Amino acid sequence: MGYKKDEASSSSYVLSIPREDTPLLGKNQHLSSPSKTFANVFMAIVGAGVLGLPYTFKRTGWVMGSIMLFSVAVLTYYCMMLLVYSRRKVESHIKAAKISSFGDLGFAVCGPVGRLAVDVMIVLSQAGFCISYLIFVANTLAHLFNYSITNPDPKFLGLPMKSVYIWGCFPFQLGLNSIPTLTLLAPLSIFADIVDLGAMGVVMVDEVMIYLQNRPVIKMFGGFNVFIYGLGVAVYAFEGIGMVLPLESETRDKDKFGKILALAMAFISLMFGAFGVVGYFAFGEDTKDIITTNLGLGLLSTFVQIGLCINLFISFPLMMNPVYEIMERRFCEGRYCLWLRWLVVLAVTFVALVVPNFADFLSLVGSSVCIVLGFVLPALFHWIVFKDELRWHGLALDAAFIVMGTVFAVYGTYYSLMEIFAKKA
Repeated sequence: MGYKKDEASSSSYVLSIPREDTPLLGKNQHLSSPSKTFANVFMAIVGAGVLGLPYTFKRTGWVMGSIMLFSVAVLTYYCMMLLVYSRRKVESHIKAAKISSFGDLGFAVCGPVGRLAVDVMIVLSQAGFCISYLIFVANTLAHLFNYSITNPDPKFLGLPMKSVYIWGCFPFQLGLNSIPTLTLLAPLSIFADIVDLGAMGVVMVDEVMIYLQNRPVIKMFGGFNVFIYGLGVAVYAFEGIGMVLPLESETRDKDKFGKILALAMAFISLMFGAFGVVGYFAFGEDTKDIITTNLGLGLLSTFVQIGLCINLFISFPLMMNPVYEIMERRFCEGRYCLWLRWLVVLAVTFVALVVPNFADFLSLVGSSVCIVLGFVLPALFHWIVFKDELRWHGLALDAAFIVMGTVFAVYGTYYSLMEIFAKKA
């Protein structure tokens, strides 16, 4: 099976700086209870992707969008468990191996090529998340403080306000991303999640009231041409597959991890579905790519939108930490490198400047790297680890995930890029 005993077992402990498998709240002395495991899964998955779901339901129709969302949740859960089963199998064959992360598993199963594949996908996906954060923050602030009916596209010194706000975030992000350890950011992480949940609750209540007043025209199904678009956003919304192995390692009763994960995924998918449906029902065809910009400029709406901006602004260095771990391990022998971090922040900022639409970028990231990371690689690793034990239908199922995931990733990337370039033109 190509297991690498010595290197895989030691690679998790070479670095003293946080790695991609480092828990946000620090390494616990005690294993997690079922309730804490549930909370950790929730924190690992719920992110900014949910804010693009109402617009996605507008494109796909609310029934088609809901079916797609719940289907992606089931498939994501299945592939998460493939990673867990593969890790357990490898560790049972190689007693000295300690597989703490997705990248460790890739190395144990496929050697350096496996780790490289995981590393590239994690870098692209995590950087993609942060690009979407900058787009959200800039567009939201421009809508709150500069938008008017008479001047819908204001500029400052010839620059669109979106660009002004993105560059305004840049020096502060250089400072936050210079922090070498996640421990100092843990309180900010907890605050960000509380703000996120509170904002979602406020937005949903407001949307219900708006729907009862307006009752706009809504559609159940969109055309097939938006299927890939919706798939990409749905995959993006369930963004936590990279944390499933660390979370399972810290669970007290590992036999119950599958049930806890299933319960968490069911709860999250119902919450996502409700948020998307209610948002679309409230505004119909007027639903915008960032749902909070539909709420107007009242005091409560302004506080909610500013709170979400603070949440994502704080989350930026947290989401970038796996990128720094990978790049510093590969290019700086695992040592903290300030100039490399600043260069990455600059690259992310440049990409955010040229992407016009928040939801379109969610679809691009979801339908490209997130599909490969979430479906193709787990199925491939499971197939390699269990190929001598699986029956034909098990091998066929893994092969179907690999082939169909690759096809969707290639076509989805092409489709999403065409959508972005069309709007740029």
